Amino acid sequence: MSAFACYPSLVDRTVLVTGGATGIGAAFVAAFAQQGARVAFLDIDNAGADALQHGLGGVTHAPLFLRCDVTDLDALGAAIAEARTRLGPIAVLINNAANDVRHALAGTTAADFERSVAVNLRHQYFATQAVVDDMRALGGGSVICLGSTGWMIKNDGYPMYAMAKAGVRGLVNGLARSLGRDRIRINCLVPGWVITDKQRELWLDAEGEAEIARRQCLPDHLMAPDLARAALFLAADDSRMCTGQDFIVDGGWV
Repeated sequence: MSAFACYPSLVDRTVLVTGGATGIGAAFVAAFAQQGARVAFLDIDNAGADALQHGLGGVTHAPLFLRCDVTDLDALGAAIAEARTRLGPIAVLINNAANDVRHALAGTTAADFERSVAVNLRHQYFATQAVVDDMRALGGGSVICLGSTGWMIKNDGYPMYAMAKAGVRGLVNGLARSLGRDRIRINCLVPGWVITDKQRELWLDAEGEAEIARRQCLPDHLMAPDLARAALFLAADDSRMCTGQDFIVDGGWV
């Protein structure tokens, strides 16, 4: 039986998760709540948020759901301000919201491009901008930006998504030094093929299982809680000297 770490430094710490209602985001919300953190999460999925909140029992602080489309920057700023008002200064930001909808170069419009950048990259920049003063006042903080191995291994089927996720790495590199002066850490948490309900429904078939068996070094499915446990470390004081890095969690695929 596996036993996982507890992080006393996360107790009562305010954590904000974008795209937290389902999938990897929901695992982040649950993991931080179970550590005793005060968690706010943003999403447009009311049903998913409701199921997550009702499924979490025995936590010290019930997670706060704020309905927000992160591609609307005014709404994003307002939601972050509300989270701060209700839960206190934000010490941890997890830039998780994304959409890996399949697409091809042919037929892509300028509007498609703008939408993809808005959901996969732009909100990470402006959410980070919105919490820096909180973290500075607290004496430090942690920003965790979700990347992807999808662009590293040259997958087909989502060039705009791959471009945006590569841009997340540039964002982390571009901010690590300036934020670090205030003891604000920023890192890129990089998932491999995480087998969420969405992945099972849309893309995991016999061919996919064979690819996992062939490419991953470890034989088990990579699951959302595996990413959440890595995020706990990056948010906790245990990682106080980790910044500007890729933390790849992919079962040894890359």
